[in-house]
Amino acid sequence: MNEDRFNMDIRKFLKVVGVTSQREIEKAVRDALAKGALKDGTALTARVTLSLPEIGLQHMIEGEIGIA
Repeated sequence: MNEDRFNMDIRKFLKVVGVTSQREIEKAVRDALAKGALKDGTALTARVTLSLPEIGLQHMIEGEIGIA
C-alpha cells in the first residue's frame, strides 16, 4: 500500500466532506431562521455517519452546533 497516496486521498475526501457539510448546514440554518422554524440561541444536534461498506466500517460522530 502506498501510505502517502492513501493519506492524501483520505485528506482530500475529508476536505470535501467538511466544506460541503459547512455549506449545507449554513444554508439550512439561514433558511430555518428566515422561516421562523428556528430561533436564535438554539443549540442543534449534529450527527454524521461515516461508512466504508467494503470493509464494514460504520462510525457515528455526534456534536452540538450553537446558533448564537
